[in-house]
Amino acid sequence: MMQSRWMSLVESVANVLVGYIVAVTTQYLVFPLFGLHATLSQNLMIGLIFTGVSLARSYLLRRAFEARRVRQAKSSSSMAACTTNPVK
Repeated sequence: MMQSRWMSLVESVANVLVGYIVAVTTQYLVFPLFGLHATLSQNLMIGLIFTGVSLARSYLLRRAFEARRVRQAKSSSSMAACTTNPVK
């Protein structure tokens, strides 16, 4: 069954929101280990920028794979029709 564009977006948003929380927490804990000292608001903004990029990437990849799957399904059904109904 094909996933709708809307459900692709909902899944991507949920995935990215969880990723945002993980990313900001990780930045807050890891940045100081590398001598980077960002405020909480700076960490939130950095996380927001990467979240936007991640959301776009996730949605576009999901749609690309879905388009590929649909093309392959159409191709397979066309090939099956050719083998079961040969032209005379």
